[in-house]
Amino acid sequence: MTNDHLPLDLLDRVGVRKRFRMAVIAILILAAAIGGVLGLIFGQVTGLVAAGVIGLPLLLFSWSQARRTLWLDGTKVVLRTFGRRAVDLSKAERLEMVVMDVRSVRTVSMLVAETPRSRGINMAVASYSGTGGAELGIMALRKLADALAASENTGSLVISELLVAQLRAEARGEGLDGRPLYQLAKAAPAGKLAVRLKPEAVTKFVASLE
Repeated sequence: MTNDHLPLDLLDRVGVRKRFRMAVIAILILAAAIGGVLGLIFGQVTGLVAAGVIGLPLLLFSWSQARRTLWLDGTKVVLRTFGRRAVDLSKAERLEMVVMDVRSVRTVSMLVAETPRSRGINMAVASYSGTGGAELGIMALRKLADALAASENTGSLVISELLVAQLRAEARGEGLDGRPLYQLAKAAPAGKLAVRLKPEAVTKFVASLE
């Protein structure tokens, strides 16, 4: 990664490594427990196979998440796990705001793809729990807003304005209640793992900030 590449990871690497270690321990315990029970009933071989079938995919997924790195290269968002994928924000036709609610932690993400049917990239821009949270830094938000503003897509321009409004709130020293991304996270319906916000709802929300 060159110096021109701007990191877009919401969590620092120390936090990611800690979560990966915790996930590995939990997966090994789960696989051992299920494998042990099945091994007692159907035999040792069945138990070992079951432990592998359950544990290996989960370990692979956790490893991919630990390797997951996002950065901005010009107007392109680049994702690296075991390979690389990129989406040019200035040409993206699909842009959605998504709010995920997992264990009382609400994460606001941008789902971007160059075409409606192409594989997209899900990029977290803020995460809130209780009265605290984490948000992308000022430089990252500013560059993302600029990249989105270079598009002719109306949805891109709306999200760019949302990020600019977030930057203005930060510049004024607003607390969480005064920050657009927190307001968006809080307004999403509860009880669902992931909520894709309708474009017209996001447009109305951004217009209300002016």
